[in-house]
Amino acid sequence: MAMTKRVAKKIPRRKPSPPGSTASRTYAERYAAGKALRESCPRNAHARWKAPAGRRDAVELVLAAEEGRIPELLPLRHGRMVRSAFTFYRGAALTMASDLSSTPSTGLHVQCCGDAHLCNFGGFATPERRILFAINDLDETHPAPWEWDVKRLAASFVVACRDKGFSDSIARDIVMTCVRSYRESMAEFSHMKTLELWYQAIWAKDLLESLDPRMRQRVLKRIEKEQAKSRGEELFPKLVEHKGDIPVIKDQLPTIFHAEGHPPGEVQKVLRDAISSYCLTLPPSLQSLLERYELRDAAIKVVGVGSVGTACWVLLFMAGEDDPLFLQVKEARASVLEAYTAPSVFSNHGQRVVNGYRLMQTASDMFLGWTQGARGRHFFIRQLRDIKISPRVETFGPSELGLYATWCGKALALSHARAGYSTMLSGYMGRGDAFDTAIASFSKDYADQNEKDHAALDRAIHTGKVKAVFEEAE
Repeated sequence: MAMTKRVAKKIPRRKPSPPGSTASRTYAERYAAGKALRESCPRNAHARWKAPAGRRDAVELVLAAEEGRIPELLPLRHGRMVRSAFTFYRGAALTMASDLSSTPSTGLHVQCCGDAHLCNFGGFATPERRILFAINDLDETHPAPWEWDVKRLAASFVVACRDKGFSDSIARDIVMTCVRSYRESMAEFSHMKTLELWYQAIWAKDLLESLDPRMRQRVLKRIEKEQAKSRGEELFPKLVEHKGDIPVIKDQLPTIFHAEGHPPGEVQKVLRDAISSYCLTLPPSLQSLLERYELRDAAIKVVGVGSVGTACWVLLFMAGEDDPLFLQVKEARASVLEAYTAPSVFSNHGQRVVNGYRLMQTASDMFLGWTQGARGRHFFIRQLRDIKISPRVETFGPSELGLYATWCGKALALSHARAGYSTMLSGYMGRGDAFDTAIASFSKDYADQNEKDHAALDRAIHTGKVKAVFEEAE
């Protein structure tokens, strides 16, 4: 594909830590510094959740998160969010960010996910085609208090348990398991050397060894199925049809469709320009690889729950008649965390997201890059369905959900530990379960709040204040 000769923008650098802030301290000094944070922020202070006076209306916050989105898609977002308290929680990252800003914090900031609920973890392939387990959705990533990610993840397990009809005592046990895994994993990571920690990964093959034989076999079959589904030649007949001899993306309303006024096979100039700009954010070797492909078609793709209404695309590239490459373009807006922390240091939010992936994941999609489109919209780009294995929470019993909570807790700890504060975080949480117990209490109370907020949206839809479109159940 044609390449422009513009020079990519210089990547902004993080300010270095003050001399002696952490690197020159001994392990014992860093651990003691973390433990000292309990004086200003006791661990049991995290146990409380009570809606603060003047808290914004839940429906107003849902609508505020939609400012600047594609209006025609918003009823679909509302329909997906209102299905259950669990789907509401998945779409209410801004609501929880607003709420978390009023809760106690140690003051330690790390690169946060910003939307660390249990469905945003899973397996995916490294460029070497090995499968690792980590956070796999970082649209909201931004530096923020580490506790915010822990609380969003923990509360998501209570919400999921209730959605499946499990008792609150089961939910509490699962949350305690999750937070204990986070705490003990952080202690383990705190003893690693810097590069050893940076190279650390949670490999799927290692997790499989902890499963009983029957469950291991089910997971292996799922991985094999996802590997097959993610290959371009397998995706091709499902996503593509032919207009004569020309391959184009197949319209599959309401989730995949071509932009109005642009028939299949016609790629808008503004989109071609945006892709040329994106290429400049890739290493020269990958620019050369992408030049072997020709952009043949582009279609709008509606994704997820929280992302509905943002401008997202699927792109079809061809290097030959049976040699496809699919890329996904996702709009990157300001993180929900920014209003409660500090503005992003990146001028393009797509670059913010890409930077977050590279900081929080041991390995990331090699096609990760960013660009800018029409009307100043920011985007990040990656491969479509590159062996992305999402959890089927709806099929989990208590034991499976508890095991999954262990994995999520460890994965979140690893992502946070990469920021360099693992010893201080370990010192703060300690060796006992005081922190675990506090987060479990918070999670139950916040799940109650989430149910009230979901009910408010449900009322707004039934009274006609908010419009919703409901899809047929699969």
